[in-house]
Amino acid sequence: MVKDFAANEGSAFRSLAAVGAALATTGAVIVGAILAVFAAATVAVIAVMASALLGFAALAMRARRTVRARRRQRDDDVIEARHLGGHHWVAYGWNERR
Repeated sequence: MVKDFAANEGSAFRSLAAVGAALATTGAVIVGAILAVFAAATVAVIAVMASALLGFAALAMRARRTVRARRRQRDDDVIEARHLGGHHWVAYGWNERR
């Protein structure tokens, strides 16, 4: 019986180590969960910024098309002028302008 008692020496240290391991595991799980929340928040912020960027790009393309359409209309409204000699010029198309 004395031999069996001497062989189980250190069992208190093993249980203390098991408690420490459980605490370390719990801490690691908590830190991992916090890091996962920060990673998810980062991805969400990047998604919001990317959608805003795409929205602004769409607005810019729309404005660009509008400006091109207005330029085409102005090109059609060109006044034609002819030099008759000296200081005499004749302009055509001025009365058709809007």
